[in-house]
Amino acid sequence: MHVGLEHYLLVSAALFALGLLGVILRRNLLVLYMGLELMLNAANLALVAFSRFQNNIQGQVMVFFIITVAAAEVSVGLALIVALYRKRQTAHVEDLTSLKF
Repeated sequence: MHVGLEHYLLVSAALFALGLLGVILRRNLLVLYMGLELMLNAANLALVAFSRFQNNIQGQVMVFFIITVAAAEVSVGLALIVALYRKRQTAHVEDLTSLKF
C-alpha cells in the first residue's frame, strides 16, 4: 500500500479535531493545554507532509523552529498552570475568573 499525501493530511485533520474537541469540551487547564499542543502538532504534521511531497525542505525547517518555540512554551505554560494551581487550589477554568493574585 502506498501512503500518499492524503493519508498524512487525514491523520493531521483527525489530530487537529481531537485537540479542538479537548479545548472546546474540557474545562481543566491541563487538558486544555494538551489539546492546544495536539493542534500545534497536527499543523506541524501537515507542514512536514507538504514539504516532503513537494521535495522542498523549507517546511521541515519551519517545523524545527516551531518545535523549538513550542518547547519553551510548554515550560512557561506548565509553570503558569502550577503557579495558578498552588494559589487557587483548582485547575478548572471556571474557578479562575480573575488572574489577580
